Amino acid sequence: MKKVYFLKTCSTCTRIIKDIKWPAGFEFQDIKQDAITVKQVEEMQALSGSYEALFSKRAKLYKEMDLKNADLKEADFKHYILEHYTFLSRPVILFNDQIFIGNSKATIEKLKAALIQ
Repeated sequence: MKKVYFLKTCSTCTRIIKDIKWPAGFEFQDIKQDAITVKQVEEMQALSGSYEALFSKRAKLYKEMDLKNADLKEADFKHYILEHYTFLSRPVILFNDQIFIGNSKATIEKLKAALIQ
């Protein structure tokens, strides 16, 4: 699978997408316009190992809902990701049974290395 889950209004996502030379066949999904499905989030979880790994604790709603003081379980992380797109760490890139989550420099470097192999 070759897929990028991103947010078109996120300047970091758009910068990363522009900076990378994408091989043919990649599908780009703006998660605000085209919400993630249960099947898609389950595919991401299978590759990442947990829903928490996909969850953004930097989301404005995370702070507003005071979720840092809640005892969140895997089912809660999945629920919140499906409930509102801002809870998904962005971007999430699926490539040849690998997953790259977020925008850290190390993650993007690993992605670039995987794409040129």
